[in-house]
Formats: sequence, structure tokens, C-alpha cells
Amino acid sequence: MVIKDKVIEIIAEKALLKPIDIGLDSTINDLGLDSLGIVETVFALEEHFEIDIDINFNKIEDSKFDISTVRKIIISVEKLIISKTDELKCIE
Repeated sequence: MVIKDKVIEIIAEKALLKPIDIGLDSTINDLGLDSLGIVETVFALEEHFEIDIDINFNKIEDSKFDISTVRKIIISVEKLIISKTDELKCIE
């Protein structure tokens, strides 16, 4: 499964929506996710992709992980996966 599709699937599950209802430019507010839903989404993304998302929920706007839109979440996840892959290559 493509990263984009899995991220959308996870977000849809947490927002109690169908993936088809998730637009790339949808915001967290558009999707009806409250603070608990956001936290659950972040944890689900971390678990599925085996990444560590560094986000300060008290100052989301200052975090490197951008959750402003679904598109930005996908890009942020992709960057973390690439970074993790690069780190693993350095270890070998």
C-alpha cells in the first residue's frame, strides 16, 4: 500500500469517516478530529510506519511535523520514513 493511502486510511479511521471522504486539502478541523483524535492519529501513524513523530501538542504550530492538512501530514510522514531509512543506511 502506498504511504499516502495508508495515512488517509488511518486518518479516516480516527475521524470515523470513509477514506473517500478525506481530501488532501482537508484540515483536522474539517475532518472533525478533536485533540484526542489528533493524538490517536499521531500514535497510529507512529505505530504503523515505525517512526517517531516529534510534536508538541501544546504548540502544534512550532512542531516540525505539520498537521495543518492531510497533504502536509502525508509529506511529514514521508520525510520521517526517508530520514529513518537514511539513518539505517548509515548504521550498515
